[in-house]
Amino acid sequence: MNLQKNGSEGGAMVQQFSFKETQIQGLFAIMSFHAEDLRGSFTKDYSKEAFKQNGIQHDLQEVFYTTSSKGVVRALHFQRVKQQPKLVRCISGHVYDVVVDLRKESPTFKKWIGFDLKGNKYDEILVPAGCAHGYLVLEKSVVSYKCAENFYGEFDDGILWDDKDLQIEWPVGKIGGIDNVILSDKDKRLQSFGNFMKKYGGL
Repeated sequence: MNLQKNGSEGGAMVQQFSFKETQIQGLFAIMSFHAEDLRGSFTKDYSKEAFKQNGIQHDLQEVFYTTSSKGVVRALHFQRVKQQPKLVRCISGHVYDVVVDLRKESPTFKKWIGFDLKGNKYDEILVPAGCAHGYLVLEKSVVSYKCAENFYGEFDDGILWDDKDLQIEWPVGKIGGIDNVILSDKDKRLQSFGNFMKKYGGL
């Protein structure tokens, strides 16, 4: 965490919002506003005004949290219709977060990017509509999702986390190997990227 003194009484240390767009258009790596002083700390991970000033329109519709044990994989999820942009932050613990561009007109179609998200770093990612998202839990973690579209079960979909076409380099060595991966029955039954392409040809 890169905190700087803001000169206020009590020697407070402040980290301002920062936004960095990645190679995938609309996918941002964001540092939250975070302040510490002798009382403790204060974190703001969403500000409609700050996001808008940086060219990002993200209007919240729902917020939810997941708690996951080490070794859990939640991946790779997307919503076929009424696609769901997500602001994702690890509140506590450590996850390896992956985003895959599924937008058929995108110059980075099929490209994936991984992020180390840690609760003590106050960083987050903004996942745009049309991308699949998931993560591997490296330490017991709580993850927040601040979504700009509601969840619709009838449009919920996904691709297998270890799909051979996508070739995602999950750091399973950090959980003692692939045998320690924990998947829900639902995620075990997700489609391959090949089947996704046959059915939809992209998003």
